[in-house]
Amino acid sequence: MEVPTEDITTNFADLPQGPLLKEMVDTGVFFGRKKSKTNPKMKPFIFGNRGGVEIIDLNKTLEEIERAQGFLREKASAGGLFLFVATQPPAVDVVSLARELGAPVVEKRWIGGTLTNFNTIYKRIEYFQKTKNDLATGALDKYTKKERLTLEKETKRLDEMIGGLVSLVKLPDALIMVNPILHESAVREARRLGIPIVALANTDSDPDLIDYLVPGNTSARKSIQWFFEKVKGAIQEGRKSVPPPVAAEKSNEPENGRS
Repeated sequence: MEVPTEDITTNFADLPQGPLLKEMVDTGVFFGRKKSKTNPKMKPFIFGNRGGVEIIDLNKTLEEIERAQGFLREKASAGGLFLFVATQPPAVDVVSLARELGAPVVEKRWIGGTLTNFNTIYKRIEYFQKTKNDLATGALDKYTKKERLTLEKETKRLDEMIGGLVSLVKLPDALIMVNPILHESAVREARRLGIPIVALANTDSDPDLIDYLVPGNTSARKSIQWFFEKVKGAIQEGRKSVPPPVAAEKSNEPENGRS
């Protein structure tokens, strides 16, 4: 982490106190970038500067995470599909989070056209799933050993590329990401298609590109975990509010009116 924490003596005594604010302080959400790297548009989200490092206004972070949660709850209650994008090492927990929520995830590299060329990507996903299943069930035993090895290598390569996207059965209703700076292609594709973006973004980000920007530290695992927990909670709450499907009542009338 590039922030020289040993030189910072931040006093949050003048901030309104509360459990969520304490939580954000404890997880280091308040650490921004160096002033020289900060986007001027992020000024409204900055509390001050300590040792050359911007300190994020946690009141703003609190406001924005609550706004993002409201959006996610609403989308989740309508059965929305969320695509998680987080490729930096501190965001390793994104895989288990996506698996828990049954959501697609990009955790290594964004493939150009994932959204804007979705039909092609989806065909590759279908091919990957079929080949993987055929290898597991022995359906490819009729091929030569060399041919099977080639297919195994291809399947492994596809697993690394698109294995996290098998549940991306349609274009997502929202992208949820950490650090938009690292995912410019994903941001560009989502904006082109009008897909909302929820992001944990540091002070070097452009807020004009993100629909629900949560200002916070994108370099520390604890800070990213904090963001993911808030996101997960909102999605789970939204899904709980979905009414169960109503079972069709059995009719005493013969089908098609025939006896």
